This record gives sequence, C-alpha cells and structure tokens, in this order.
Amino acid sequence: MGELEAQLVASFGPAFERNRPLATLTSFRIGGPADLFVIANTEQQLSAALAAADQHDVPVFCLGAGTNLLVSDRGIRGLVITLGPGFAYSNIEGNRVVAGAALQFRTLVERVVDKGLAGLEFAEGIPGTVGGGLVMNAGAFGGEIARVVSAVHGITAAGEQRRLSSDEIGFSYRRTVLPRGFVITRVEFTLEPGDRHALWTRIQTIRAQRAARQPGDYPNAGSVFKNPPGDFAARLLEKSGVKGMRIGAAAFSCRHANFIINLGGARAEDVRRLMDLARDKVRLATGILLEPEVKLVGEW
Repeated sequence: MGELEAQLVASFGPAFERNRPLATLTSFRIGGPADLFVIANTEQQLSAALAAADQHDVPVFCLGAGTNLLVSDRGIRGLVITLGPGFAYSNIEGNRVVAGAALQFRTLVERVVDKGLAGLEFAEGIPGTVGGGLVMNAGAFGGEIARVVSAVHGITAAGEQRRLSSDEIGFSYRRTVLPRGFVITRVEFTLEPGDRHALWTRIQTIRAQRAARQPGDYPNAGSVFKNPPGDFAARLLEKSGVKGMRIGAAAFSCRHANFIINLGGARAEDVRRLMDLARDKVRLATGILLEPEVKLVGEW
C-alpha cells in the first residue's frame, strides 16, 4: 500500500493517518485500528481517495457516525474513509430537502419539523448520520426512510459521481442495496406540509418513549437484532432470558433486551460471543433465527 499512502499523504496531509484507532469513532466505543484513514471534506477529495484505492486494489470502508456497527478488535484492513463537516449540511426549499451524508439524522429531523414538514418524525432519536440512515433504511414508530427518499447522490468505487433515483435503490427491511463501493454524499427527500405544533408534539412523545425504554447511560450500537416478521426481537430475547446476560464487559441491558451495552472496556469478541449465545437461546426456545441489525466489520 506504499504508493497509495504516498497519494493520500499528498492529497490529505494531516487528515491522513496510519493505524488510526477506531474505538473513539464508534458508539460502542469498541474497535481496533484502520490500516489507513482519511477524512474527506469535499466530493473531489472523496473521489480521489476512492479512485486511488481502486487503482491499487485496496479495500475501502466508509465510516459514518459509527452507530449500528461493531468493529473487530483487530481493526479494519485497507482504507477507512469518514466524511467531514463539508458533508454536514442541509438545504430546504418548499417540501424538497437535500441533506449531506454526514449530517446527524436527528439534526435534520429538527430542521424539517421546525419548517413544518412531515415525514421524518419517526427518525427522532435515531443515532447516526443521514448517509448511515439511508444505508440501513432506518425506521422506527411505523416509518422508514425509504418512504420519503427521492434520490441519492454518491461516488462510485472508481471515483465517479452518480445519482440514483428512489426506483434505482433496492430498499428492504433495515437494508438498502447500492452499487458496490458506492459512497453516499447527499440524499434528496420529498416531504409533506404539516402542522408545526403537532409535529413538535409528536417529536416530544417519541423522545419520552425512547428515554423510558432505551439504555442511554452506557455505550451501545442500538438494536442488536432485526425484528422477525410478525414479532419483536426484544420480546423473544426477554422470553429467552438474556436480559442482564454478560460476557466480559459486554452485557444485554436490563432495561431493553435488544440492546448490548459496553460496561467499560468491552471487546468486540465479547459482544460477538454474546450475540451468538443469544441467537442460539432464541432459536432453541422458539425456532426463530434472529438476524443481526448491528453490522460486524473488520478482521475477525
């Protein structure tokens, strides 16, 4: 990767790092180092980094806010790219909204609600960025991002700009199918006019529900497993007796059975073993094999 390193140093200067620890960049506060790491603040920088990595056949992983993610203790091989403040913006014109991929999802929710626009209230309290929300087709409280997205802009693995309409995006439950290596730069939404007061009331209700149910006092990555058809992962996990179950410094929350928390110094392997144990217990008790919502990345 020597030639790639030289190109990245020339393009990014101090925004390039070798062996960058990733734990501080994830909501779990877990994860080993990235071989190569850059922060891109413009589409030109992002395009150059992707094209250079593609030219040298080096794998690339785009790290957003680090939510919904478990990074291996061994870290991530290749190049890790994160989008900087240059991608954390929003433009609102009528009911059309354009948001940069690095903008915090909750910030976008507050901005559109304040303009009296409806359609994103469900995302109140969902951690992470707009780009991350699109990648996982984030949803809650009966809503999901797929219903309000009109287009997605990004850079391909070869460094080329591309726009995808909503019809060209493969949306499914907590999953989005995008071209290989495609890195989202901005998302277009089409929302509906709404009553500003009623929308803020809805936001406050959702905030209260999340605060009452979710363990915000310890680092975590959100819901660990997807809800199976016609049921709830949390109910199945609680029924199987996983609440409070612990391996090392990782434990299932006593407040919400579908959350694993980092009690302090947890390792990725602790979390993965805990996930495997819980899946086995649910499968043996109910015959249902839960599918992870948390994405495992890196060298395992």
